[in-house]
Amino acid sequence: MHEPIDGPSSTPHEAPLRVLHTDEHLVAIDKPPGLLVHPSGLDAHEHRNAWDVLQAQLGLRLWPVHRLDKATSGVLLFARNVDAARQLTAAFEAGLVRKRYLALVRGWPPAEGEIDYALARDPELPSAGQVRLPAVTRYRRLLCHEWPFPDGRHASSRYALIEVEPLSGRRHQIRRHFKHIAHPLVGDSTHGKGAHNRAVAAWLGTPRLWLHASRVELPGSGGQAPIVIEAATGPEWQPLLSPHDAE
Repeated sequence: MHEPIDGPSSTPHEAPLRVLHTDEHLVAIDKPPGLLVHPSGLDAHEHRNAWDVLQAQLGLRLWPVHRLDKATSGVLLFARNVDAARQLTAAFEAGLVRKRYLALVRGWPPAEGEIDYALARDPELPSAGQVRLPAVTRYRRLLCHEWPFPDGRHASSRYALIEVEPLSGRRHQIRRHFKHIAHPLVGDSTHGKGAHNRAVAAWLGTPRLWLHASRVELPGSGGQAPIVIEAATGPEWQPLLSPHDAE
């Protein structure tokens, strides 16, 4: 049985959603952690979701074109018409949309790397017997942290802030790939370690999945420049961005 994912995932967000970009084709928001993208049978008791809230907030009909996990924060896109939805969905499926994330992982991974590891189609089911789909994730280590609470046989615990670029779009790809290389995301109750999640939540004072969609770059049409949409991290990330305890 999994522990619940972080506090913000179970706390409703009543403030208006922050719009990052809008034009005749799309709307981009900064999704807070703990908010579903759209209604889901995987979380049937949760009725509040970004799709419904944003449509009511803007008085527009919108179409979801990609997804973020409930506990993940950051850039989330919606199309403003059916044609735009088809085009944006096709761009995501073709790998033409570049995405960057910030994440906190256990341990100190190499300074940079590429994880090329095929993943089972459905992360909610046992992997055995499932079709495995190609999946590639690049990452770059930004800062190392060593905090004064025990990690098994060691008196202190090591964690790293990383920038991640998934080159494919498999479900839970980032979380599953970093579990595969033994550097699980902190706050991930499904693919991470409960003891580490609880220890970091106590140290930082924030129980959440430490994964933030910081940047989306959409291909320009008709020779136009790409559209770049960025979402700054929330204040809870500030201790992770400071190099005072980094190697």
